[in-house]
Amino acid sequence: MPSQDGHAQPSSKIASSVRISGPSPRIDGRLDDAAWGAARPLDDFVQLRPVEGGTPSERTIIFVMHDSEALYVGARLLRANPGDISRTVTRRDGGGNAERLTVTLDPQRDRRTGVGYVISAAGVRSDHRHTQDARDSGRESQYDPVWSADAEVTGDGWTAEMRIPFSQLRFPPSARPQWGLQIERWMPDRNEDVQWVLIPLNETGFISRFATLEGLDGVRADRPIELVPYIAGDATRRANATAANPLVHPYDGRVGVDAKFAVGSSLTLDATINPDFGQVEADPAEVNLSAFETFFDERRPFFTEGSELLRGTGAQYFYSRRIGAPPHVSVSGDFIDMPRSSTILGAAKLTGRLPSRLSVGGLLAVTAAEHGRAHFVDSAVTQRLAVEPRTAYALLRLQQELGSQASTLGAAITAVRRDFSGEDRLSSYLPREAYYAGTDWRLRFQQGKYAISGFAGVSHVAGDTGSISRVQKSSVRFFQRPDATHLTFDPARQSLTGYTASLRADKDAGRHVLWGAQVTVESPEYEVNDFGRLASGDDIEYNADLQFRETQPGAVFRNWQLGFETRGGWNYAGMLLSNVWTQNTSLTFRNFWNANVRTTFELPTIADHLTRGGPYMANAGERRHEARLSSPSGARTGWRIGGSYARDELQAVRTSVGGMVTFRPQPRWSLSLEPNYQKGAESRQYVTQVAGGSNTFGTRYVFAWIDRTTISTRMRLNYAFSAALTLEGYAEPFLASGVYSQFGELAAARRLDLRAYGSDGTTLAVDADGNRNITDGRDAFSLGNPDFHVRSFRSNVVMRWEWNPGSTLFLVWQQNRRTSESLGDPVRYYQLFRTARVAGDNFVSLKVSYWLPVRL
Repeated sequence: MPSQDGHAQPSSKIASSVRISGPSPRIDGRLDDAAWGAARPLDDFVQLRPVEGGTPSERTIIFVMHDSEALYVGARLLRANPGDISRTVTRRDGGGNAERLTVTLDPQRDRRTGVGYVISAAGVRSDHRHTQDARDSGRESQYDPVWSADAEVTGDGWTAEMRIPFSQLRFPPSARPQWGLQIERWMPDRNEDVQWVLIPLNETGFISRFATLEGLDGVRADRPIELVPYIAGDATRRANATAANPLVHPYDGRVGVDAKFAVGSSLTLDATINPDFGQVEADPAEVNLSAFETFFDERRPFFTEGSELLRGTGAQYFYSRRIGAPPHVSVSGDFIDMPRSSTILGAAKLTGRLPSRLSVGGLLAVTAAEHGRAHFVDSAVTQRLAVEPRTAYALLRLQQELGSQASTLGAAITAVRRDFSGEDRLSSYLPREAYYAGTDWRLRFQQGKYAISGFAGVSHVAGDTGSISRVQKSSVRFFQRPDATHLTFDPARQSLTGYTASLRADKDAGRHVLWGAQVTVESPEYEVNDFGRLASGDDIEYNADLQFRETQPGAVFRNWQLGFETRGGWNYAGMLLSNVWTQNTSLTFRNFWNANVRTTFELPTIADHLTRGGPYMANAGERRHEARLSSPSGARTGWRIGGSYARDELQAVRTSVGGMVTFRPQPRWSLSLEPNYQKGAESRQYVTQVAGGSNTFGTRYVFAWIDRTTISTRMRLNYAFSAALTLEGYAEPFLASGVYSQFGELAAARRLDLRAYGSDGTTLAVDADGNRNITDGRDAFSLGNPDFHVRSFRSNVVMRWEWNPGSTLFLVWQQNRRTSESLGDPVRYYQLFRTARVAGDNFVSLKVSYWLPVRL
């Protein structure tokens, strides 16, 4: 509860761990070992949902004890009808809707960070690390300590046992240590959450509110060096693997090692040499017609664990997928062999939090120089060309917690350095070096109810004139725009230095009203895309939101939220580039169904990117409506359905319908289908640039109307032989088409209308291949056929077997099939089932790792 000065206080509850005097219990989930009889029961739980502060519908009894090596947690979780217990079996960290028990510890007692250990009624383990004092944010599921747990369903409910080795925890040495402790239980069939320490939904803080765990006198963390060597081999069958292709190498093998070292009692050093991520799921398919890069989520375990601290909460200076990304430069020939990604030679990561409340995050990584091969049939010549230089990445981030309010002040530095080794084709394409330095802060008031946050940073990139010219002309800034009076493209420049800054104020807690407002600037020269992510610079942006909510159940809704948001921005020339207003309503009904309705108005503005380096152009206004309805999160059969409708001021209409359904016919089986259908038009789709034009600075900026159709279905089929042995399948058939019409050129700068080809003194003829041939007086030019018809099928089947604690075997089969044709017909839904016949690549990999703790 908050104190009189508004500060939240830790719970007054105390749990005492009992030291085991005899044999330690066997972890089989039965809770029948004699040692449990000496433990003191904890059973004073409180309901969080559906009735905050209510009496739980079922009793939960917890026991805590320890020996010299580990903490033991036992649980007796009663149910009046054990047949109602959900027992879905998944892989470790697989989620699902099984009833589960969560034990969260704050071993450092810093009231900010913690680790959670989860056991389900099916005996499936999950674990996560909390990097922030927040209920939902800052949770890293890639935290994978070596620990054991099991569960068993009984005649009056279910029982569980956990063994958490002290060697897997970070805590300072102390004669009489005190840890933070929270225990939670979720009963999905009743949509009921119970907590040992009630943390109200409308208040901030999580770790800081924990109870105290004492009685651990004399325990110490003997943290060994953990080595996980691996060996892997794979076989590849490519679509172009013909007898005439001399570049085929279907088999490959590799070895590597991951290592984890304790650095004192608070820091951990993770290192990897030649890491392998063959088991990671493929990215979703897409057709990107915009000028901007698509940023995908990180899934590689080494880079996800600890990423919250490395990323920080300010400027996006760190995008880990830059490390080991596909090569930037390609080769061409009758047959080519290109690396799918840059080889990571090695990486090291230091993370943790010191007793002084200083959080430390550091990362070093080196990727290899890569080469592509091109074979020419007529000359029987094979060329080996550099496609990516050897590159070093470095990042250091520090964050100091300050005062009783847990405010923070952080700083970050990044560096990228490329070794071109005389390869001019690379040095003229990529900057030689890139740096970022910045600071961020979050000042909390009334224990986080109010906060003022922000960041400021500078960037610097340098290289030869060719690479810096590419940076100036990239879609992030378009310095070559002919009517951008505040910008100058300089082909002789060899560096760029820019800055960013932001300031935000928030009200994050309170029963009924929340709000926030932010202003962010990014100078035209600001650039972090060598290590970070930036869609566009030259921006002065704002956003503000106001939320009204009710968290207490009523006659119709269990909770609801009504939100209003506005956002927009200018460039440094004062041009209004964005002006958006949104209203969002979220409703949770008494039966736990959730509905969300959203309406967005984008008002007409000026765009500095639509002509892709050309002059300013008017941006059509648009209104958009979206709706979604979903089942309760704990439903045995989960579902979601949604749709959207949008229309711009030129009467281009876009609609979409999508959904998801997850079937769990038996505890070991899970089938998920996620169909999606999108159909609509873009009234001003960029096509190309052609010399000429009298009102647009000597260049014709060609646009067209495009009718687009996208159809896809993501499918997942999982079977769990046991919690340690699982088979997971993922497939995504994907179709996309675009049919172009109504070609024309921008009539004049800052206008929306086009000078339509085939009128106004021009002619347009379409040949048999779909090319457009245009005449305008004495000028004549052709436009290639831009219509597209894409068929894709990506799949990933992974068998995962944790054959020994911390040791895993992966057997992986991946497919990547894709073809694209210039067809003028929209795709149809029945064609979705033909995508698996498209030519593509097949990849099979076997990887075995072994966890080897080494005590010095």
